[in-house]
Amino acid sequence: MRTEIGEAAGKVWAYLDAHGQASVAKLKTGTKLPDDLLNQAIGWLAREEKIVVQRKGRTISVSLC
Repeated sequence: MRTEIGEAAGKVWAYLDAHGQASVAKLKTGTKLPDDLLNQAIGWLAREEKIVVQRKGRTISVSLC
């Protein structure tokens, strides 16, 4: 499972590198990851301080540090 989460984190990082800041909904569409794996990947990257997660109203956006 750890390998799968790491690979998902790589997809999220690559998407953000190519497209810049994105909402979680846009990341889901762009990476085609299931919700649980996307959330785990975001958590992984946040823990490693590779991304910044911000809430604006009901929208959560993610960007690279």
